[in-house]
Order: sequence, then C-alpha cells, then structure tokens
Amino acid sequence: MLSKFTLKVLWLENNVAIAIDQIVGNGTSPLTSYFFWPRNDAWEQIKVEIESKPWITEKDKIDILNKATEVINYWQEDGKEQSLAKAQEKFPELIFVGGI
Repeated sequence: MLSKFTLKVLWLENNVAIAIDQIVGNGTSPLTSYFFWPRNDAWEQIKVEIESKPWITEKDKIDILNKATEVINYWQEDGKEQSLAKAQEKFPELIFVGGI
C-alpha cells in the first residue's frame, strides 16, 4: 500500500495529527509537518501538500489520502476513546510517535 511513504501519527485526546514521511532505505525522511484534526482540516491540508509535489505519483497520492482518511475516521468514530496501543494494533503499518 504505502510502499514509498508512511504516515506518522500523534494520537491525542482532542486531536489526531498526521505527517507524511518518505521511506528511504531502512529509514524515513520527513516530507511534511504535522496536520491536526479536527483543529484544522488535516485531510485537505495533506491533499494540498502532496499535490504540490509533482514527483509523487497519482497512485501514491490516492494511497496516502485513503490511509489518512482511515486514521481520521477511526479517531473520530472510536479512536479518541481508545488507547495509543489500540490505535497501533489497528494500523500496524504506520508510525506512532506519541499519544495518550
């Protein structure tokens, strides 16, 4: 799915924050800053940010936005009631950098 990119997630009580990292070798390199939901429209901000990078393929852009949608929807529906550990179980392919 997100073979060239991954999402970094900050799991908080009142917000979820998502950043995009590019996978480079065995590590990652930050591609964006964190975008917070619901404080801001994180999905729209991610879309604008990746649209400004013409070297990201359309398929990768769609994959990134779809995964961001899944994370935001999970946080909205029941994630904010869940622990960081539960979120990590739900999305094992993502990088969780902190939370409650």
